[in-house]
Amino acid sequence: MSDLKLPLTVNDIKELVPHRYPFLFVDRVIDFKLNDYIIGIKNVTANEPYFTGHFPNSPIMPGVIQIEALAQMGVLYAKLCKPEARTSLIVLAGVDNVKFKRQVVPGDVLRLEMGNCRSRLGHWKMEGKAFVDEDLTCCATFQAVEIPGADLR
Repeated sequence: MSDLKLPLTVNDIKELVPHRYPFLFVDRVIDFKLNDYIIGIKNVTANEPYFTGHFPNSPIMPGVIQIEALAQMGVLYAKLCKPEARTSLIVLAGVDNVKFKRQVVPGDVLRLEMGNCRSRLGHWKMEGKAFVDEDLTCCATFQAVEIPGADLR
């Protein structure tokens, strides 16, 4: 990924994160600004595996999946900002101030935004928000830790 060309497709994303189906929750990266923010998309479809057991008669995307999607955006942000981190494993170390505001259902397009990102000595802190259209679905503050040389792709 020497040349960053937006949007990043799911195949581009797989080059940066170790996640694979059914645990890859980012379909595209549509915007990125170095040392500022990253924006991605998750298309929520009726055939997602979690819908068979999470309120199957009235499917709702689990909040923890929304949080995981945002966390994956944080990993993408870190690896795009810091190319030397591309050979590191970046793991979630904490989630604070989580709020869920709106249900996410099949057919929704979840816009994932990570911003206010800061890094110091391999520790990352960032703020994530997810939206459907202009409606906030959830938000949280994330911490992550970079483990050099442990990339599991």
